[in-house]
Amino acid sequence: MANAGLQLLGYTLAFLGLLGLIASTAMAEWKMSSYAGDNIITAQAMYEGLWRACVYQSTGQMQCKVYDSLLQLP
Repeated sequence: MANAGLQLLGYTLAFLGLLGLIASTAMAEWKMSSYAGDNIITAQAMYEGLWRACVYQSTGQMQCKVYDSLLQLP
């Protein structure tokens, strides 16, 4: 009985780890930087991930560039 409980706990933790791995790989927020400048209206937040790079502006606009190939990564 104790072994079955430990196995179930191990499977659950492994599954949660797999979900975390998939979520973190898909996110674009691996590298973050921001630029406010002289005017808060032109503030930008830049995010780079494994698959795309995104720029969020303080006006609510968002632009993303998807990397076409692994060879084109910065």
